[in-house]
Amino acid sequence: MPLPAAKPKIAISACLMGAEVRYNGGHKASRLCSQTLTDYFDFVPVCPEVAIGLGIPREPIRLVGDADQPEAIGTVSPELNVTRPLAEYGQHMAMELDDICGYIFMQKSPSCGLERVKVYHANGAPHGSGQGIYAQAFCARHPDLPVEEDGRLNDPVLRENFLTRVFAYHAWQQLLQEGLSRRGLTDFHARYKYQLMAHNPEQYKALGKLLGSMGDADPQTLGPRYFSELMTALKRCATRGTHTNVLQHISGYLREAISAEDKQEVQHVIGQYRHGIVPLVVPLTLLKHHFRQHPDPYIAQQVYLQPHPENLSLRNAI
Repeated sequence: MPLPAAKPKIAISACLMGAEVRYNGGHKASRLCSQTLTDYFDFVPVCPEVAIGLGIPREPIRLVGDADQPEAIGTVSPELNVTRPLAEYGQHMAMELDDICGYIFMQKSPSCGLERVKVYHANGAPHGSGQGIYAQAFCARHPDLPVEEDGRLNDPVLRENFLTRVFAYHAWQQLLQEGLSRRGLTDFHARYKYQLMAHNPEQYKALGKLLGSMGDADPQTLGPRYFSELMTALKRCATRGTHTNVLQHISGYLREAISAEDKQEVQHVIGQYRHGIVPLVVPLTLLKHHFRQHPDPYIAQQVYLQPHPENLSLRNAI
């Protein structure tokens, strides 16, 4: 019997999993992460502030100075400067967490915030925003890794986009374990055809050309470039318009297989989705129903039809 596939690993700010590690001894437990997503992912909780030796509770820190290169300074004791320890810990964890497929950061945190973290003058007046020291150091070493802040995951489109990228990253890691080959790259791109078309149609064509001109190029060299461009393309959120385009393309494979009445129903439901009357799950469910009765090997391999576990219900709200 084959071993069950390992769940993708996601690193996460420990306070979001309910760990009482915040400066005030509290937590910021995210129900989405600590209850819903734990069935599908192995979470690796990290609190950089505790890891570098700051206690619980502790004096809060904030970003001070130049918004592009701020320092993490104590709010009560300006002589407390933990910029370097946080940055070094970020670099250390970037090397240690080399098997994760995503990272969920605590928003607005001077150590973990990805963006819009308040930066202050030395006199305490706010004057702009920056990025948490630890998060910046970590992300610099993993530019292709799907990262998101907890608050943004409340948006159904951003949540679906992030988790789609996490599963794509996981699929790529599995491909690397098997060993990169020309065939492996071509097959991977074929599986992601409609997913890419939904996110970034231009980039789908560009990546196809990149692989088409592979020639004698070494897949070990070309692969990382391909994957980096793929992850950049998937960062762009799909829209009702691009999803509608993909649904139309996929429905074309049923042209010869289903009755005129069924075709009319498919077009009607796709139109309802395009106008915002029904969510994406409705036309997809209808299409999958027809493909179960009229299987098509090319469509069957498309990631777009199931980029994440169905029970997550991510497409019920977009």
